Amino acid sequence: MRIGIVCYPTFGGSGVVATELGKALAKEGHEIHFITYRQPTRLDFFNENLFYHEVDIKSYPLFEHAPYELALASKMVNVVEFEKLDLLHVHYAIPHASAAYMAKQILKSQGIEIPVVTTLHGTDITLVGKDPNYAPVVTFSINQSDGVTAVSEDLKKATFEHFDIKKDIEVIPNFIDLDRFKKQKKEHFKRAICPNDEKLLVHTSNFRKVKRVEDVIKVFFEIRKVLPSKLLLVGDGPERDKMERLCRELGTCEDTRFLGKLDAVEEVLSVSDLFLIPSEKESFGLAALEAMACEVPVLSSNAGGIPEVNIDGVTGFACPIGDIKEMTQKALFILSDENLPGFKKRALARAKEYDVSNILPHYEKFYKETIEKTLTLTK
Repeated sequence: MRIGIVCYPTFGGSGVVATELGKALAKEGHEIHFITYRQPTRLDFFNENLFYHEVDIKSYPLFEHAPYELALASKMVNVVEFEKLDLLHVHYAIPHASAAYMAKQILKSQGIEIPVVTTLHGTDITLVGKDPNYAPVVTFSINQSDGVTAVSEDLKKATFEHFDIKKDIEVIPNFIDLDRFKKQKKEHFKRAICPNDEKLLVHTSNFRKVKRVEDVIKVFFEIRKVLPSKLLLVGDGPERDKMERLCRELGTCEDTRFLGKLDAVEEVLSVSDLFLIPSEKESFGLAALEAMACEVPVLSSNAGGIPEVNIDGVTGFACPIGDIKEMTQKALFILSDENLPGFKKRALARAKEYDVSNILPHYEKFYKETIEKTLTLTK
C-alpha cells in the first residue's frame, strides 16, 4: 500500500506514534509518505520506502496567522495526486482531519477517490476538541472520515460522550518497539547517580499542567523521608521553572536532576526503579509503556486510559488523581527489595503484549478494509 501519514512532528505522543507506525509499515514493504511542516523527530533513519513532504507555510501581510490548514490540504492533494497514494492516515483531529476532508473533496472533483483514516489520540478530543470554537468542525471531520481509530477504550468512550459521532470507532492501542525500548546495561550510569545504592525514580513529560509534575516532586519528597532515593525529570515545557522552584522550597534539589529533552530516554529508563505518571488526563500513557518495556514498574494516576496499560497491583499501581499519601504508600511498597523484582518482571511481560509486531497487523487490516469499503461505495 501507498500511505500518506499526517501528524505533528513534535515530541508529543501522537507524533511519536505516527512516526513509529510509518517506520514499521515501511519495514513491511509499504510505501510511506509523511506530510507535515517539519521532519518528524523520530524519522531518524533511511529506508527506501520512507518519504517526507514538507508543508510550506508562507506568511503574507494580509494574514495575522499563516493559514496552515489550507497549505496542508493543498500539500495532501499534491502528494496523493503525484505519488498515487491509496490512503491518507491523519493523526490528531485538529486540524488534520478537517484538512483531509478538504483535500478529499478537491481530489474528488478531479475524479480521484482517496479514503481517509483519522486516529484520535487524546487532547484533540478531551481538551482542545471540546472547545466550542472547534467542536462543530471536529465532529464533522470525524464523521466524514472513512475510518476512525482511538488509542484506548477510554478515549473511544469519551469521544462518544462529548461529540455526536455517527461513525464506528476501532480501538487500536499504542505500541512499543521492543528492539529499542529494552533494559540496557548502564550500571556505570546508575552508580554515578546513586553512589550509595539509592532507589532511582523517573518522570518524563512535556511539563504541562495536565501532567501534574508537582505531584511527582511531592511524592518524591515523602519517599525520600523514608527511603534513600534520587529523582530524574526528563523533558521540558511551561511548568519547568515552577517545578524547579518547588524543588528548592522542599529542599530536594540535591537529589533531583532536570535532564531536559532526551532522545535516548531508554538509557535513563534502563537504570530506573520506578516510573511516575500522575497525570490528570492521559488517553493511553505511552511514556508508561516505554518504561515498562525497560522493566520499570509504574506508579500512575487512574486517569483516562492509563489503567488499561498499567494494571493496578500487577505492573504497578493506579491511584486517585492528586492523592499524594496513597501514591507515596504504594511507591514504597513497590520499591521494597522484596517486591521490586516481581513488579519489574510483570511490567516487562505486560509491555510485550504491545510490541509493534502485535499491533501493526491491526492497522494493516483496518487500512485494507477502509480502502475496500471506499472502492465499493464509489462503484
